[in-house]
Amino acid sequence: MLYREAGQFKTTYAEDMAIFPNRQDRIALGILLGIAFVGVPLLATFHIWPFAGDYLLWAILLPFLILALAAIGVNILVGYCGQISLGSGAFMAVGAYSAYKLGTGVHIPLAWPGFAIAIPPLPVLVSILLGGLAAAVVGILFGVPSLRIKGLYLAVATLAAQFFFDWVFLRVPWFTNYSPSGSVNAPALNFFGLVVSTPVERYLLALTFVTVFAVLAKNLVRGNLGRQWMAIRDMDIAAELIGIRPLYAKLTAFAVSAFIIGVAGALWAFVYLGSWEPLAFSIDRSLQLLFMVIIGGLGSIAGSFLGAAFILILPIMLNLMPTQLGVPLSTETITHLEFIIFGSLICYLLIKEPHGFARLISLGKEKLRLWPFPY
Repeated sequence: MLYREAGQFKTTYAEDMAIFPNRQDRIALGILLGIAFVGVPLLATFHIWPFAGDYLLWAILLPFLILALAAIGVNILVGYCGQISLGSGAFMAVGAYSAYKLGTGVHIPLAWPGFAIAIPPLPVLVSILLGGLAAAVVGILFGVPSLRIKGLYLAVATLAAQFFFDWVFLRVPWFTNYSPSGSVNAPALNFFGLVVSTPVERYLLALTFVTVFAVLAKNLVRGNLGRQWMAIRDMDIAAELIGIRPLYAKLTAFAVSAFIIGVAGALWAFVYLGSWEPLAFSIDRSLQLLFMVIIGGLGSIAGSFLGAAFILILPIMLNLMPTQLGVPLSTETITHLEFIIFGSLICYLLIKEPHGFARLISLGKEKLRLWPFPY
């Protein structure tokens, strides 16, 4: 009886088209944001419960937020536009290394002796955003084949991007500033005089990025461009017949998706890892992001958060629960259980509920609107 719309009258078009038209949803979102921005830092600072502290922030919340942001980018391309991609890890790598080069200064020697192009180190915020822009450009280049191929053939084309950039960042020392070990260290997180160093500050930084980009993505997919993406996803020939340009729709989906993934890659490198090597953005990262989208829900911004939470929390639960129950399991057994559960769940969702956990929550909300008088 608590989740009802009775008495909530929409008197303007803006109220009717709001992202959260129900008062209960707005209250729940406000409480959730209050807990995220205020409650979690207090828990981590004062160690109010056993898992609070640096472990809560470093091992759970930071990777959850950044990978959820990357999953939003993947969901725009795969869930909303219907273009299968296996190159998400490559776009994250492009964003990370581009932000690193811009943040540490770019020096490009020219063929003419004694001449070179030199760009001084840019501010961290500008470097992160320009890293996302570089990933968007790469996404457009590798999105051009989508105009001719689709399905598994497109997946193989994006997989080529993954292998190509794995090779480039591993074999071309210019991207790592000629580091002998191949690993690089991120510059200090100095945002116009405000240095972000503690785990709480890094968490709040990542949370701010994720909140802003999630709101932008939600508004984008509800607008004209988002409707074009969904029309291309449902039937591209019919979409072209009603006046939608496949070239524009597909390439904008690749650009926006790669931009968000590139920003997530820069945050993953700068805020979470601090130092990294190309293996941090391997094919495993691309598959992990794709699994998050499938499990959380294709074509759902909230599903990206649900999938990221499930993928990250399940291994932690599998490590903690057997010990708490007095049944300790070896690391190999836990790893095999992860593969079994992930594989079984993906197969089940693809067959029974292709829209993932987000659809199950939506069905629950619909039932709450009618309970106890279903029809």
